[in-house]
Amino acid sequence: MVGRIKTAKNTNPLLEQPISRVVCLGHATQEIYLVDHDDFIVKKDSISVGEKVYIDQVSYQVGGGGTNAAVTFARHGHQSILISNLGTDSAAEAIIDFLIDENVDTSYLNQLDGQTGTSVIMLDSKTASATTMTCLGVAAKYKNLTASDLSLANPDWLYVTGLSGDMEKLLEFVEYAKENQIQIMWSPGKEELAQKKKVLGLLSDIDILILNQKEAKQLVQGEILEELLARLSPYVKTLIITDGANGAIATNGQESYRLAQYEPKKPVDFSGAGDAFGAGFLAGILDGLDFKNSLIAAAANSTSVISYIGPKTGILSANEKFHPMPIQKLEI
Repeated sequence: MVGRIKTAKNTNPLLEQPISRVVCLGHATQEIYLVDHDDFIVKKDSISVGEKVYIDQVSYQVGGGGTNAAVTFARHGHQSILISNLGTDSAAEAIIDFLIDENVDTSYLNQLDGQTGTSVIMLDSKTASATTMTCLGVAAKYKNLTASDLSLANPDWLYVTGLSGDMEKLLEFVEYAKENQIQIMWSPGKEELAQKKKVLGLLSDIDILILNQKEAKQLVQGEILEELLARLSPYVKTLIITDGANGAIATNGQESYRLAQYEPKKPVDFSGAGDAFGAGFLAGILDGLDFKNSLIAAAANSTSVISYIGPKTGILSANEKFHPMPIQKLEI
C-alpha cells in the first residue's frame, strides 16, 4: 500500500458542516486523450490503414470511477479514501501524486506487479463524440482487496463503482458495510448489470442506486424514465436514473423529482458525466443539502464536468452557488 496523507479536520472548512468519511471502491486509471476536430468523425475511409494522422491536442488525465468519486468528495472537504489497484509503473506514480494533491487518502491503494489501467480516447472536438480503447491491467483485479479495510478506514459511506463484474467481491464489501452501519451508494458497471438476478437481489442492501436509462432498462422493463423509476424503485431505498441531456428522475421513497438539463451548454467531453452526477448528489447530502437541492448540485456538477476534457477538471466544490433549474416534484 502507498503512504497516508494528513487527515482532515472535524468540520468541512467550506461549509462548516461536520465532515464525513467516504471510502470509494473502483477503478483508478490513466487516460490519454487524442483530440482532433475532423479526423475522428465517424465516416467511411476517415482514417486509412497505415496512414499517419496529425491531431490537434494530446491530454493526459487521471480516470476511473473510483478516482472520479474520490476527488469529488475531497473537493467538498470530506475525508475521501480510495481503495483500488495500481501497477508499478510511471502511470501509477502520476495517479498517486494527483490524488495526494487533491487531498484523497491513498493509504489503501495497492501496487501490484503489472500495468496500471490505461484508456486511449479519440475525442472529436466538434461533436464531443469519442471512441475509447481500454486495457484495465491490474485495475481489473479485485481478489486481493479485502473488506476488512473498511474497519481501518472507518467510513460513514461506501461509494462503489464498477468492479469488472466481480459480484463476489462486491458482496463481501456490502455485507461488511451493512454489518457495521456503513451506508452504501452504488454506481454499477456494465459487467455487474449483465448479472441481472444478482444485482436485483443485492439492491435491498443498497441505500442509493444510480443508473442511466440504458442501464435501468437492463434490469426492468420500460422505456420512459417514469416507467423505469416506478418498476425499479421498490427494490432500493433511493434511486436516481439519468438520461444525458434529457435530465434525470429520482426518488427517495418520500419525494420524487423529474429534472431537466441544469443549463444548455455545448459539451466538450462526456467522460465522467455519470460519476459526476452520482458523487455530486452524495456530496450534496453530506454537505447538508436536502434531497431536491442535492439533485440540483448533482446536475450542476455533471454539467460542469462535461464542459472540459477529462473527468476531473470540472468537478465542483462545496462553495458553489447554484442557479434555479427546471425541476418538477412528482406525485408518488
